[in-house]
Amino acid sequence: MLLGLYLSAAITMAALSLEPPFVTPLWALVALGVGGILVLVMRLRHPAAAFAGAMALAVASTAFGSGAEGMLAVGAMYLVGLRARPATAWAALGVALLLAAAGASALTLRGTRLPPMLGSAPPLDPRDTLLDWLNFFSLVAALLVITTLLGINAGHRRRQLGELRHRAEQLARERDQQAETARAQERERIAREMHDVIAHSLTVMIAVSDGARLAADEKPQQAKEAMGRVAETGRRTLGEVRRLLATVRADDAEPPVPHAPQPDAARLPSLVQEFSAAGLPVRLTVTGRAPADPALGLTVYRIVQESLTNSLRHGREIRSVEVDVAWEDGEVRIVVQDFSAAAQLLPAGERSPGRGLVGMQERVALYDGDIETGPHAGGWRVSARLRWHERGEGE
Repeated sequence: MLLGLYLSAAITMAALSLEPPFVTPLWALVALGVGGILVLVMRLRHPAAAFAGAMALAVASTAFGSGAEGMLAVGAMYLVGLRARPATAWAALGVALLLAAAGASALTLRGTRLPPMLGSAPPLDPRDTLLDWLNFFSLVAALLVITTLLGINAGHRRRQLGELRHRAEQLARERDQQAETARAQERERIAREMHDVIAHSLTVMIAVSDGARLAADEKPQQAKEAMGRVAETGRRTLGEVRRLLATVRADDAEPPVPHAPQPDAARLPSLVQEFSAAGLPVRLTVTGRAPADPALGLTVYRIVQESLTNSLRHGREIRSVEVDVAWEDGEVRIVVQDFSAAAQLLPAGERSPGRGLVGMQERVALYDGDIETGPHAGGWRVSARLRWHERGEGE
């Protein structure tokens, strides 16, 4: 489009310049036109060379051409303002104004050397020459300044829109990263919950099944009751696993799985009773009042559950297990210790709870707490302390 506009203006002004009083050689018009086409073609890939060429052609056109190449200088200043920094654009404008002054001088000198025509005015005096120079320079300078300002304004808007797009893309990437981090944390949480649920349930089911197998001949009724507890534990575990997996299921067409409430500290007695039924001699002691914080209650429940599961799984000749939960101002202390005659003889690696210990450490870390696990005089001991901030009444 710009090339077509230039060619139209160049051809029109060339036709006018071939007639008096400005009789321009044809070779000069052709050379300037070819140079103008080259400048327009290379303006995108080589902007600096195109700018220099446009300025040179504009001055040359005022000296011995039709003046059509002046529009190249005006267009070059608009592109400089559009693409370069404002300081660079103003510096280029200064160079363009100096060249405009030179072009005005060339055009004025060219006018004074025109041959006299019939009925023409007498030769110009120096004052008329200066006035012509000022008029031409003022017109060209105004055009250059206006196009430079338009280019700087358009360039500022373009850069601003580019920054907005870049910021939007950056925010989108940050949002995707945060979503991926949240998904990873959720997967880790689900894995930890499934470990606690499955490890506890399978340990209880194995212990109860072994007891039922041993009592099947002499006490068939108790064996039936034990197998019933195994079935109930399996059904409950299956429901909890389905609930956990439902949170990551991508198929929305499947019917939703009903969500049972998460266990909390209030269910510790039933948890202890379940382990007692599996053959683990457990005694629970709770002091103080638990706060109304379901996440904290779940954490306490899981720590006690994992500790009892490890005792049931790894314990040898356990005489008793003591569970002490003490609710105090701003913290809760949990101590689970078993008393076993053979506990001190077991290798340390065999008594390690593995992933369960990692899960307990992560849960305790959420409440700025600490946990210690290891053998003690006569058994194995888990001691944890969790801290939280008390809320005022009415909150």
